[in-house]
Amino acid sequence: MMETLLLGLSEVSNINVLLAILIGALIGVTIGSIPGLEPAGVMAILLPLSFSMEPLAGVTLLLGVYGGAWYGGAIPAILMNTPGTPVAVLTTYDGYPMAKRGEGKKALSIAYTASFVGGIISVMSLVLLAPLLSQIATHFGSAEFAMLAVLGMIFVVLAHRKHVLEAAMMLGLGIFLGTVGLDRSYNTQTYTFDQEWLLGGIPLVPAVIGLFAMSQAFVLLSQKGGDSQVTKLTGDGFFGGALTLLKHKITVIRSATLGVVMGLLPGVGEFGSQFFSYTLAQKFSKNPENFGNGEPAGLIASETSNNAVTASVMIPLLAFGIPADALMAMLLAVFMVHNYIPGPTLFAERPEFISGLYISLFMMNVIVFLYLSVATRWIVNLTRIRGRFIGAFILVLGFIGSYSQNYQFSDALIALGFAIFGYMLRKNDIPAVPIILGLVLGPVFLTRFKQALGVSNGDLTIFLTRPISLTLLSLTVGSILIYAWSQLKNRQTVTP
Repeated sequence: MMETLLLGLSEVSNINVLLAILIGALIGVTIGSIPGLEPAGVMAILLPLSFSMEPLAGVTLLLGVYGGAWYGGAIPAILMNTPGTPVAVLTTYDGYPMAKRGEGKKALSIAYTASFVGGIISVMSLVLLAPLLSQIATHFGSAEFAMLAVLGMIFVVLAHRKHVLEAAMMLGLGIFLGTVGLDRSYNTQTYTFDQEWLLGGIPLVPAVIGLFAMSQAFVLLSQKGGDSQVTKLTGDGFFGGALTLLKHKITVIRSATLGVVMGLLPGVGEFGSQFFSYTLAQKFSKNPENFGNGEPAGLIASETSNNAVTASVMIPLLAFGIPADALMAMLLAVFMVHNYIPGPTLFAERPEFISGLYISLFMMNVIVFLYLSVATRWIVNLTRIRGRFIGAFILVLGFIGSYSQNYQFSDALIALGFAIFGYMLRKNDIPAVPIILGLVLGPVFLTRFKQALGVSNGDLTIFLTRPISLTLLSLTVGSILIYAWSQLKNRQTVTP
């Protein structure tokens, strides 16, 4: 244990890794502070750059952006009533009323401290659970991985509760796109139309850049309006949040636990955790009527649960190689480029990388918390940057990022195609995340499915006779049935 820890410290002491942690965290906070700018888009732009870095440095750069943005998103949510990141929606409910009544600094202090506690608990869950689940993964064969991929895809679809049909269609599109290219099992071409640039399939990086970064740029470029209105930062200092959290210990523990659990479920993540946590905090509160009017417990529930997801969402990726969302799919791409295959082998062969990753995440949370505690008065100015300027900047970086991965113009065109499609999806409120997960998990499922049938000589009962495979299949079917039952009950309730 101590030897592994020392190996991790040695990895993190590398100047490139330290810079990646620091730069990633600062970029993340900056992104979160600017309404309309999402971490997924910036991570997509940084993805090609991370490929050229050392594995741990590349991963921590993206994780710093991811984790830092969740912290920074509280600033415009509290001071402008506009969430800096989509998961900060509930932060506006109680944070903004507090700022309006002159408690802006106190609200920010609570948000930062709750985020820090949630983030640290999330890292601890990663340290404890990832090795344990990776040992379970040693019992997985092709049938189990195929069923796990199916379960992950079903969770992603069902997580979009108001857009399940649209999410299913987008997932199907992603799976279809994953079949394009050269089928190495039979050495045949699939949907390439004799185009040489399609032999390698639809490249993930341009697709991610187009769907998340460049489509976001189009949205920002099409926005109208002048300077943002920011509530004046008033109240006591930034260090009273810890005392407020101590008064709401149960809310903190419950919200952090929910965040960790929700992070394990593909597609559910921050959105599910914050709504569950906020609802439970209100239900068990002595003053439920105060929620939405500046109740600190509501702010704590929202921020703690959001940040408790940030590391636990990596557990399925590290243990099984299954990304829980599009951001984890980007991390998986970094792993694969460096030939770091997630799963039990990674824990056995690269303990210094795993240990270094844990330490990096701890450091990232500390750096972001300290940075926000002393620099918020200057960071607030970022909220005034106009969206069109940011949109033009992202668009240029998106083209450069997609082209520079392989120096092929076709990649830039693919990114542009996905950007236009992603913009149309955003305008029609259709989720784009299932496309990326279909693109990643679809080939995993098809490959493992074929391997399982090869082992069983084409006998489909292999998925029923193996206990873990049967359990995963049962969970899949059970999830669908529970969803169908809940929808049926809702209709009966609405119909007079």
